[in-house]
Amino acid sequence: MNELYMISSPETVDQRFPPDRSLVTITALTAGGNASQLPYHLNFGKENGLTEAAIVEAITHLAFYVGWPKAMTAFTVAKDVFSK
Repeated sequence: MNELYMISSPETVDQRFPPDRSLVTITALTAGGNASQLPYHLNFGKENGLTEAAIVEAITHLAFYVGWPKAMTAFTVAKDVFSK
């Protein structure tokens, strides 16, 4: 990875793939057990074009790799966010 990318401003970051970046963020938060940050990023992911179905599919897939407790926590947060 390029050092300049790590310290670049938001204006210089490639804006072509916002849904992909949102999915990576949601995945990282789920894997790390950072449920408190998920509501913001779930909503932001939807604004970036992710569907609820795509998010649920990703969390389901993650369950096998990061563990069911972390995935179930993410499902609980997602269910609350999606119901609003």
